Amino acid sequence: MAAQPRRELLLDTAQRLFSAEGYHATGIDRILAESGVSKATLYKHFASKEELVLAVLRRRHDQFLQAMERHLQAAEGEPVLQVFDLLHQWFHSGDFHGCNFINASAEYAQESPAILACTRQHKASVRQLLEQWLPTVPEVSRAGLAERLALLMDGAIVSAQAGGNADAALTARDMARSLLSHYRR
Repeated sequence: MAAQPRRELLLDTAQRLFSAEGYHATGIDRILAESGVSKATLYKHFASKEELVLAVLRRRHDQFLQAMERHLQAAEGEPVLQVFDLLHQWFHSGDFHGCNFINASAEYAQESPAILACTRQHKASVRQLLEQWLPTVPEVSRAGLAERLALLMDGAIVSAQAGGNADAALTARDMARSLLSHYRR
């Protein structure tokens, strides 16, 4: 097996386990056992568990933003409202365990400034992407509206995960529609 596939296998396994079971609850030994990769190989690619968590988060960041961008580009009607349909699909999928970034920030807020910074950068990137997809809103209002839409997204994610409300994205979409209407006046 080449080095790159082993690294990817470690990232795949860690991402799946971190998402489903949590960052602290998932130990390195568990990742190694499920991936079949040796400890030496793990530490060849990642000097610590924190580095592995950061690599998983960066990878998830890229995956999420790419999916969101594709969804926005393919959307009919109001693109930013379609983001809530994407969330709704995710909430009803078999692999929804909440937001990796919300979960990581909750688990590492006090102990890892690097992980906290990574989670904050992800949330800022989501807001920036939303802002780009608000061309019909006056420019002076776009950042504020993007902030509110991102807050609705995060609220829907937490409601779906912690509250068990798998339809939270639909409620958030209705609220977003009202916000868009307000900002266009």
